[in-house]
Amino acid sequence: MMKQYLYIIGVAFMMAACGQKTVVEKTQRELLAERLQTLQQKGYMFGHQDDPMYGLTWAYDKDSSDVKNVCGDYPAVMGFELGGIEMGDEKSLDSVPFTRITEEVVAHYERGGIVTISWHPRNPLTTIEGGGNAGQKFPQGTAWDTSDSTVVKNILPQGSHNKLFQTWMQRLSDFLATLKTADGKKVPVIFRPWHENTGSWFWWGEKLCTVEEYKALWNMLQDKLDADGFDNLLWAYSPGMASDLTNEKYLERYPGDDRIGLVGIDGYQWGTKEDFVSQLDQNLQMLCQFAKEHGKIAALTECGLKNLADSTWWTSTLQPVVQKYPISYLLVWRNYKEEWFGPSPSKPDAPYFRNFYQSDKTLFLKDIQ
Repeated sequence: MMKQYLYIIGVAFMMAACGQKTVVEKTQRELLAERLQTLQQKGYMFGHQDDPMYGLTWAYDKDSSDVKNVCGDYPAVMGFELGGIEMGDEKSLDSVPFTRITEEVVAHYERGGIVTISWHPRNPLTTIEGGGNAGQKFPQGTAWDTSDSTVVKNILPQGSHNKLFQTWMQRLSDFLATLKTADGKKVPVIFRPWHENTGSWFWWGEKLCTVEEYKALWNMLQDKLDADGFDNLLWAYSPGMASDLTNEKYLERYPGDDRIGLVGIDGYQWGTKEDFVSQLDQNLQMLCQFAKEHGKIAALTECGLKNLADSTWWTSTLQPVVQKYPISYLLVWRNYKEEWFGPSPSKPDAPYFRNFYQSDKTLFLKDIQ
């Protein structure tokens, strides 16, 4: 009788176990992608590079931000740059301490914000390991040094500088490992390497490597960081805005749907308002259609007007175009004392930025927390 009873209990337990679905925990990358897709239904997020680091009249003040000082709210998205980490430098190419970048990345994540990171590594063929080129006049040895057209070829496997670049990738990996909360939770990050590749002002640009070499460069870095366990990185592909940026052109160096989570363009106004509006309109239309067809998130990953030469730019130029398209966010570049792209309380664009902020379609930190 006891055996029968135990048998019945055992069968019931197995039936109950078989009826349960296996729960697979989602990665931080997957959770970030889902969050971006949800927030996109509300509007587009505003982002600013190096926002909590410095502004036009201050540097490294606690809890400061030019954006916050203008509109009372932090950007929803903050961008940070890791150029220099490959050299073992203490500060980035924008002179920001890497320890401070870690602190601000974690802080923005914990306050509910979104983080995106770019990386402009130096030219491994013309720089000197150990920082020997630090005092050289820009751009020798930097990411903008295009004096040698064989850089990508020579850092790929079997290349003359592959061993050096493996060291550089490891230093990047070591830094990314610091992006975690006090309890060890990885911070989700939109990671955007090798950007503006359809131009030729970086050593990985279109005229400096073949399509196959560019894709191999992308895969080498992504495979390395995936192998190191960075399932918190949402990989973003973002060529520069261009008059010939068609769907076919965008696909040419695209690493593949299995590797990319977010597609973007970098687009600045360097000429007239009319030319910028026309080109941005055409590029965003193409980008959003591409994103829809490939099941990706779309974003204006960099944009801006240098020194806000037109104080009405936020509402007269940028907003009318971007509000037409289902993008996740737009990010303007940093506010540096000689070259700025974000708002500042000391500049005449501030009231127009406040109008931009008050739009129902623009999302700042309070809107996404």
